[in-house]
Amino acid sequence: MNDNPFILEPYKSKDLFCDREKETSEIIRYLENGRNITLVSPRRLGKTGLIYRIFDELSDRKTGFDTFYTDISSSQNIDDFVKLLSESVVSTLKQKSRISNFFKLLGGIRPILSYDPLSGKPEVSITYRNEDERVFTLKSIFNYLENNNRKVIVAIDEFQQIRQYHNIDMEALLRTYIQPLHNVRFLFCGSKKHTMTDIFSNAKRPFYESTTFYSLKKLDIDIYCNFIIRKFTERGKLINQEQAKDIILWTKDHTFYTQALCNEVFIRSGSTIHDKYISEAKNVILRLNEDRFLEIQRLVTPSQWNLMKAIAKESTLKQPTAQAFLTKYGLGSGAGVLKNLKTLVEKELVLEENALEGTAYSIYNIFLFRYLEKL
Repeated sequence: MNDNPFILEPYKSKDLFCDREKETSEIIRYLENGRNITLVSPRRLGKTGLIYRIFDELSDRKTGFDTFYTDISSSQNIDDFVKLLSESVVSTLKQKSRISNFFKLLGGIRPILSYDPLSGKPEVSITYRNEDERVFTLKSIFNYLENNNRKVIVAIDEFQQIRQYHNIDMEALLRTYIQPLHNVRFLFCGSKKHTMTDIFSNAKRPFYESTTFYSLKKLDIDIYCNFIIRKFTERGKLINQEQAKDIILWTKDHTFYTQALCNEVFIRSGSTIHDKYISEAKNVILRLNEDRFLEIQRLVTPSQWNLMKAIAKESTLKQPTAQAFLTKYGLGSGAGVLKNLKTLVEKELVLEENALEGTAYSIYNIFLFRYLEKL
């Protein structure tokens, strides 16, 4: 079996992870010096991989940290949050005696532990008799981490999801339990920059000015090129600088999509990477995703789909209400375009990025972008 070095999972090893050395060192230094971090980036840019890379580096350095990762993107309420956080703790503890001790400290509730038959991951089921037990259980988890014999780092991914919880001010509740902790540092990670900024930079919100804000940028193209060339070469496949750069530019230097295209090129190439292999790989990826793209078309209005096509053909849109843009693509009024843009940004079909030069819009999914620009 060929050992394809271009993995599509967030993280496997330092050897298969490209760069981020500066980001890893800086975030570790902040955590070691008692800071909590807010890490923000668009989806698929490598945020989760960086978290695991940081955890891996902390382990290699033998810094004495226990590390816990929780992805709460699927959560809808405090029950889900407690369940996911509990499963993260159990995954890290591993030893039955430590897990048993953790469950005992949760108070009067009786968690049921099972394991997914396919993934082997732990699953925790908790039944509550009233709302007070939910809140007490969450507090007990943080107390357990605080009283751990080792220092603790908790990464909560897609943290902005707590804004979707109904009938509870989850921000205020978490801030109340987190603020007194001295032994636990937090990495609050999210992909919705506007929401994350509001949570941590709005003076009216509980988490105001409580963390160091860290925005993840795209990888340096030259560094990424060298990484791609090196990984192909190590597996006995020759690719040149121009071809590696073409891959990165086609995927807009967006980590997941670059990895996916390299993975496909690796599959269909021999000992020398010819341009035709890269072209074939691009076409295969678009063909395999076409059904999903057509499903997206069915989920949006015709005017929203036409706007997405227009954005893709522009690559990046900076003046959505400019008459030249509206006329060129027959999009109607500027007010209608702004309304559709707002909806598409909320659905994470269009990415909105703010910079000193102004606001820019682009198609969030890079493969969808390449599909749309051909229509």
